[in-house]
Amino acid sequence: MKKKNRFVVLKNGNHWLAVSGAMLAVAAVGVSKAQAHGFEGDYFFPPTIATDDPFATDELLLPSVSYLKSDGVTTTDTGFEFDKEIFPKFALGISGDYLYQKPDGQPSVSGWSDFAMSAKYQLWENAPHQAIFSVGAIWQIGGSGSKEVGASSANVFTPTIYYGKAFGDLPDTLSYARPFAITGTLGEDLPTSFEPNNLQWGFALEYSLPYLQTEVKDIGLPQPFSRMFPLVEFSFTSPENRDGGPTTGTINPGVLYESTYFQIGAEAIIPANRESGSHVGAVVQLEIFIDDILPKIFGHPLFFGK
Repeated sequence: MKKKNRFVVLKNGNHWLAVSGAMLAVAAVGVSKAQAHGFEGDYFFPPTIATDDPFATDELLLPSVSYLKSDGVTTTDTGFEFDKEIFPKFALGISGDYLYQKPDGQPSVSGWSDFAMSAKYQLWENAPHQAIFSVGAIWQIGGSGSKEVGASSANVFTPTIYYGKAFGDLPDTLSYARPFAITGTLGEDLPTSFEPNNLQWGFALEYSLPYLQTEVKDIGLPQPFSRMFPLVEFSFTSPENRDGGPTTGTINPGVLYESTYFQIGAEAIIPANRESGSHVGAVVQLEIFIDDILPKIFGHPLFFGK
């Protein structure tokens, strides 16, 4: 599944960053697979970075690299994720992050944070209205990471819903709003230890310049701009009990660039409030469209589908 609720956790310097969604470039990039991953109707939803998209398909994120300072700890995070469609519209995934942490005035430490496994199912789709709704779950595997970088021994299960809606069905009087789309997630942490239950929530607001060019009006954008998706992501954690503290999170403005075989994206990581931190970080990410590179192996379910 996709970047399982990869919400940034700033309080201890560890953070989950994620990608989601799409294995194919947009029509403006010269790709013409009608049933390609990331499409609802004629709208392509790109994989986002800080939040997850609602598509269940083959994906390879390698790598995602972020840099962030919080609470006197500078953290460089290098992450990966691999997802495989097992049955039609149902995928399983695994992800992990290798952390390099440098506390102020202290020796650096490094190691893996807890690995995560996920499952996602595309429950409902409406292609004419470019809408999708999916359900899934994330398992943060307690004890699979290094205690030196703050990995927990507790398992955390997070049932999650995913949604996406593009606005290509708006009337012609609002034609320049039609390239907008929103994707988002809502999950509930269920830890096996006496840790707070957290509401994990976030969304991404994006604008498809390829859709503007091909479906609204060709305004003559040159490359690379004609293949870009400006976006802003919002990623938050809201503790619900056990003295979990206030809501923390980030606001991530950035841009995604699509080609036929890969996507590259970059975002700033801006703390949403004082409790989330006081320093701006950054993240870059490479998503490899393995279904286009190896179509005989990827791009179709393992069972009951081509």
